[in-house]
Amino acid sequence: MTQPHGGRPVPVRSALARSLDRALAMVAVLAGILGAVYLALIPVEDPAWPLIAASAVMFYVYVGVGVVAWQRRPSNPLGMLIVLAGVMIHLGTVGNTGVPFLVAVGAVCATLILPAMLHLLLAFPTGYLITWPARAVVIAGYTLSTALQAPQYLFDVDGPAPDLVIVDAPDLAAAALSVQVVAGAAVMAATVVILVGRLRRADAAHRRVLVPLFSYGIFAAVATPLSGRLVLAPLGVDPLIGIAAQYLVVTGVPVAFALGMLRGGFARTSQLEELGTWLGAAAASRELLSAALARALGDPSLELYFWAEGRGCFVDADGHPVPPRAPHRGWSQIVLDGRVIGAIEYDRALLVDEELVRTAGNVVAIAVDRERLTAELRANRRALLRSRERLVEAADRERRRIARDLHDGLQAQLVMLAVDAQRLASADPDVVHARATRLRRDIDTAAADLRRLVHDLVPAALIERGLFAAAEELADRMPIPTRLVGAVGVLGDAIADTAYFVIAEGLTNVVKHSQAGSVVVLLEVHGDELVLDLSDDGVGGAQVERGTGLRGLADRVDAAGGTFALTSTPTEGTRLCVTLPCGS
Repeated sequence: MTQPHGGRPVPVRSALARSLDRALAMVAVLAGILGAVYLALIPVEDPAWPLIAASAVMFYVYVGVGVVAWQRRPSNPLGMLIVLAGVMIHLGTVGNTGVPFLVAVGAVCATLILPAMLHLLLAFPTGYLITWPARAVVIAGYTLSTALQAPQYLFDVDGPAPDLVIVDAPDLAAAALSVQVVAGAAVMAATVVILVGRLRRADAAHRRVLVPLFSYGIFAAVATPLSGRLVLAPLGVDPLIGIAAQYLVVTGVPVAFALGMLRGGFARTSQLEELGTWLGAAAASRELLSAALARALGDPSLELYFWAEGRGCFVDADGHPVPPRAPHRGWSQIVLDGRVIGAIEYDRALLVDEELVRTAGNVVAIAVDRERLTAELRANRRALLRSRERLVEAADRERRRIARDLHDGLQAQLVMLAVDAQRLASADPDVVHARATRLRRDIDTAAADLRRLVHDLVPAALIERGLFAAAEELADRMPIPTRLVGAVGVLGDAIADTAYFVIAEGLTNVVKHSQAGSVVVLLEVHGDELVLDLSDDGVGGAQVERGTGLRGLADRVDAAGGTFALTSTPTEGTRLCVTLPCGS
């Protein structure tokens, strides 16, 4: 875990993380000593000495990869399992030293590497055997490698450990070996079925990691016990070559797991205590916070979301609503002081311990709350910008409508009136009176159109008598029984215009969509706020997001510094409540 300082990452390590590093270093040193002792005990005069020494290399590879995996993901048992697999290899090969006690140990542990490999395969990448079939297969594998291995060294004086023989019964040992081979094949088949099922259920990103790893793991588990007996021996290949091939295949198993890590099987992580230490070292930006959580939990696909109180939904760091979750994605809410402030979305295939995710969320809760407020502010700013853009677009549309009405209507009328006036000057005296009368009527019509256009822009009643009188005029023209209650005094032009626009648009929506039998409009001033309440008994179901009418109202009220609330339950009518500041 690092904390930026002066443009460069500075390591931040907790006491627990440093202690783990020291413990793993001791494991590595102890493994080195065991390997060195093993090499020292091997008879140098043995012609197979180089091949026997190669088993120590296998041991070192397993322990090295396991220690690295353990350090990268302390909370994941997979690193420990790789180290244990290396120990099983070592125990299975110590008989090569010729020391009687170690020969006995090697005979007992000779086949433990096979169930260890199956355990690694079925536990990847979480380190746990999640399903009961996987647990059953691994238990069966260890049972076969212990219980059915016992006859090989207990009932055969010509077997691997003559000192352990309790009765010479080679036929019984051979029968046990046959059962072990058949049962082992069944365990291997069950493992293949489980792994194929996991591959079929995995998405493309996980399949990219799992296919090569599972393929090689199955090949290694099958080839190790069978290559010498079924392939190399019938071909007359030197047994030492067969053993060397087996060693090479088995050594590749931890390498395959390392490649799985590098390709996304699991990412670098640190203990939660280290995460807390990192958060306490310096303030973290939102990018660093989400990255720190991803590293701490070992899930590079982890997403951090924040609860937007005003919008009633979760949003990302940029204020965008959370997209729908895929079935394989987990979800853990972050709670601070009883309030939901955020959530962590993670990959269930990588993180099976939801409590670990919840604990990580508790560790970073305060930082998440700070980032939640930042994300909410960013979302509000974007919403304000979109609102302003819609207001500008609405104003532009209105200007274009006015220009079109003037050009296509009033301007054309005036042009025709001018033509008629010009013709009247040269008309026959007998028709002058009739044509003058018609010209006067056309002029009156044009004037009425002009008054109507002006009224649409700013009603005369609103200018001359105020908001309440203008609202009464709107109510009187309604085809639905409409009652206006309350009283308001003199208001500022901007507030009066906004309130009138809300009433006019609201009543228009009632007529068009509500199927209401009655409407009530309340206009009152409380303190320094104008309260406008418009309700009907119609079908309800109105939504701000539908169309541009209600959204335009909300934008206009928001631009005036007011509040806009819409309640519209289906079959129960619609209520529009608006407050506008009207103080000095």
